[in-house]
Amino acid sequence: MITSGKTTAEALGTEVEEAPEGELAQAIQGRSPWQLAFDRLRHDRVAIGASVAIVLIAAMAVFAPLAAAITGHGPDAQNVPPTGLPLAPSLKYPLGTDELGRDLLVRIFYGARVSLLVGVVAAAVAATGGAVLGIVAGYFGGVVDTLLARVFDVVLAMPYLVFAIALFTALNGQGGITLDIAVIAFFSFGAVARIVRGQVLSIKEKEYIEAARSVGSSSLRIMFFDIAPNVAAQVIVYFSLLVPSSIIFEATLAFLGIGVQPPTPDWGSMLSDSVQYYQVAWWYVVFPGVALLGTTLAFNLLGDSVRDALDPRYNRMLRG
Repeated sequence: MITSGKTTAEALGTEVEEAPEGELAQAIQGRSPWQLAFDRLRHDRVAIGASVAIVLIAAMAVFAPLAAAITGHGPDAQNVPPTGLPLAPSLKYPLGTDELGRDLLVRIFYGARVSLLVGVVAAAVAATGGAVLGIVAGYFGGVVDTLLARVFDVVLAMPYLVFAIALFTALNGQGGITLDIAVIAFFSFGAVARIVRGQVLSIKEKEYIEAARSVGSSSLRIMFFDIAPNVAAQVIVYFSLLVPSSIIFEATLAFLGIGVQPPTPDWGSMLSDSVQYYQVAWWYVVFPGVALLGTTLAFNLLGDSVRDALDPRYNRMLRG
């Protein structure tokens, strides 16, 4: 039996350390799901490693002109070898050259600009557009939902690569960064929209949504002030996973010669040009390939970590 004047901890023989009132209040202070997710990410070694890799890749893109100045080779500066074959790595060309004698190190740095710009912007446009259309479809339902849902189905069912080839062929193969972003975003928003639509169909029946309607809140306010924050986690997770797929999509278009046009440095076009030299110039294939693989892998790992951190059923113990 617990005697009067003693705490439960004392009755059980447990020592309780006295803490200052301010520290105790801070220790028991509630935290939002976003704070909990951030704490999980801070203690996730995979997320930290992937973030460091992404920062380094972004630094490559930002400091590409500095790399060109240090090496003394611009991204399009040609020094055609007498043999007509790419030059092997050396002090002058740390990663070797392509068949035109252009420095691969500098071109890979500049290629990071294209990949990151297209990947991040296309993913952001797709995630934002898909979220808005998904909220509209799920909230209004009826004819609006039916029409938009069929649009999502058509977009998801279209063979995106065939459509992209046909589009660029109609434009005489004249692609560009803006067109790449538009094509990639168009074929990516449908999946986001379907996920958000399904969430909204469930959320709009909740009590707090009914309460918002009862006090006269407009549909626009309910959709983007009451519903949107509750689907933000899913959109963020899908955005983080869309970035690497967008980078691969862009590299595929460039590999096929229908994306960013030469002489703009691009990892996909480098891989395409290296195909006929892979037996005599391994560096021409390996280094652009490693850059593309490392970038997509880093974004995928970070996306997986973000997904786990935002999952309310994720119960991993924090360390550190």
